[in-house]
Amino acid sequence: MNWNMWVRQIHRWTSIVFTGTVIANFIAMGMGEPPAWVVYSPLPPLFLQLFTGLYMFVLPYAAKWRSGQRTGAPGLNG
Repeated sequence: MNWNMWVRQIHRWTSIVFTGTVIANFIAMGMGEPPAWVVYSPLPPLFLQLFTGLYMFVLPYAAKWRSGQRTGAPGLNG
């Protein structure tokens, strides 16, 4: 498995973990004042999703840049 597939798998699994922690957060809030660790538990998977999502967002632009394709109006690139 290459690097891009690993990043995609990590992103998918952290989205499942993030969703579970948010659901647990709502359940805990419904029972009263939740402890701080429950309130902040969605943050680590959210930050991991941020970095993997940004990586996947930049991939097509990096591929174009590496292949030498330029974006913009024809004739302006020389």
